[in-house]
Amino acid sequence: METINILAIESSCDETAAAVVQNGRTVLSNVISSQIDLHTLYGGVVPEIASRKHVEKINQVVRLSLQEAGMTLDDITAVGVTYGPGLVGALLVGVAEAKAIAFAKHLPLVGVHHIEGHISANYIEHPDLEPPFLCEVISGGHTHLVIVRDYGSFEILGRTRDDAAGEAYDKVARAIGLGYPGGPKIDRVAKEGNPAAIDFPRTKIDHAGRGTLTYARGAQETGPYDFSFSGLKSAVLNYLNKCEMTKTPWNQADVAASFQAAVVDDLVNTAMRAAADYGVSKFAIAGGVASNSALRAAMEQACAERGITFYHPSPVLCTDNAAMIGTAAYYEYIKGTRSGWDLNAVPNLKLGER
Repeated sequence: METINILAIESSCDETAAAVVQNGRTVLSNVISSQIDLHTLYGGVVPEIASRKHVEKINQVVRLSLQEAGMTLDDITAVGVTYGPGLVGALLVGVAEAKAIAFAKHLPLVGVHHIEGHISANYIEHPDLEPPFLCEVISGGHTHLVIVRDYGSFEILGRTRDDAAGEAYDKVARAIGLGYPGGPKIDRVAKEGNPAAIDFPRTKIDHAGRGTLTYARGAQETGPYDFSFSGLKSAVLNYLNKCEMTKTPWNQADVAASFQAAVVDDLVNTAMRAAADYGVSKFAIAGGVASNSALRAAMEQACAERGITFYHPSPVLCTDNAAMIGTAAYYEYIKGTRSGWDLNAVPNLKLGER
């Protein structure tokens, strides 16, 4: 069997990352330069600052990834890179780097969808996992419920119609004084609170068929496996405002725990309903919020009760990284996918599009 070494690059948001992945599932290096400390000063990611930091760090992480893998560019078979979705300026840095390396070394170039990368993170630590399976991708920008039909072949069952789960975490964390990034901070504080202290609402979508979800951006048709976290976020803000107006004290840990319980209930219930409807025997989670301890425990229990095999990446592979992009690029490469020199950043790229 031919050994295929993928040099992968990821720069879709605020992590500058490069990795070398061999034959799709063996990670030889996975270097991540995080900008969290920088963006914490502003309460969230500032796109222009993120782009400039990527320019500063991209060559360093590529060199270090090759060094840690014990390789040079002469050992690389192809270059994989995230080209969407994400912040357009951030994506452009990674795409330009990948194109320059591929052009200079006469290597094939493979553009990778960011969400496909998150899904592919599960392949790295689970050699037995192969399609088809059901996967819930939960991050700061995306909440998708997807049937993975084959490597690189997806059927989207549901998606968020407003805020993504991770986005809601960040906004609620800011409101209760935890700051950015919201996900890990709420997860930590919620352990000290009562998840039943406040009865925050769960998503109200017509799960029997298709319905209409109305929110600030207008009305949109929804499906039975769609998500909505805008109403929950608003309920938390309204609760805090009411407490402030009535001079009623509120408990930070209880608010965090009650909010998180509502998010977890929606994510678990929707996923398990789809698993039952489609007769799923394998279920995976992916994305930054997939590292949440309460969510992982609830998903594990729900799957065990239904006889479903549960898969999840380690926390370092849940957040943005290049190893997952290298794995996705490998399977695209062996399918014959090649990108041209006109490959460009596509900030709103839909899963399944090329």
